[in-house]
Amino acid sequence: MNKQNIEMMGKQIQVEVSKKAEQQLSQRATPLFVEMELYFSCLLRKEIRIREHARDEVDGAFTARLSDNVHISFRPVMTKSCSIESCDGESPPLSDFPIEKPQSYVPKWLKLDFKKGEWCGDFGY
Repeated sequence: MNKQNIEMMGKQIQVEVSKKAEQQLSQRATPLFVEMELYFSCLLRKEIRIREHARDEVDGAFTARLSDNVHISFRPVMTKSCSIESCDGESPPLSDFPIEKPQSYVPKWLKLDFKKGEWCGDFGY
């Protein structure tokens, strides 16, 4: 397991990459984009989104590079309204959440793994 620190908005994030994930990353010709999404609605939800390509309109202040093969971003999002139906299956459209003092919400750690042929991960505070 490889542990490294990255800096995002002046805060340190400890990134842990499993051995399987390291093996997969070493075979990639293109970067992997890892997004830590914090969703504000009726409830708070956190989710890791793994992308093959960078999302359009990524705020540079919320991004960091772990290596040439791993780009990491943090995205606080919200919905326009809160409904219980939005908790069942289909997600409502998201928009970026303009929070004050966003550095307060930047996670302290991120774990990246590769299990059963798929990328997975988690982040926390």
